[in-house]
Amino acid sequence: MKIRPLHDRILVQRIEEEQRTESGIIIPDTAKEKPIMGKVIAVGDGRVLENGQKQPLTVKEGDKILFSKYAGTEIKIKGEEYLIMREDDVLAIIED
Repeated sequence: MKIRPLHDRILVQRIEEEQRTESGIIIPDTAKEKPIMGKVIAVGDGRVLENGQKQPLTVKEGDKILFSKYAGTEIKIKGEEYLIMREDDVLAIIED
């Protein structure tokens, strides 16, 4: 199955964070929060402006991003969890 988000939406796969603290303590699954970092899998074709023109998105496929904690809608595709969110929910692009 292939999904293509519409307009200014993006499809994101969460990136799991380190499961240990800096001092070496392992964090149990029940105490973990959902990651706020992810990889952009697919992007829509752009935001429709009031004058009818499309503004292309800033993020692109393959970008690593930080997003707000409660952003997006969770979906499952073939057992994998993804988020569909608006580009406005993206806080930053992580550059290596």
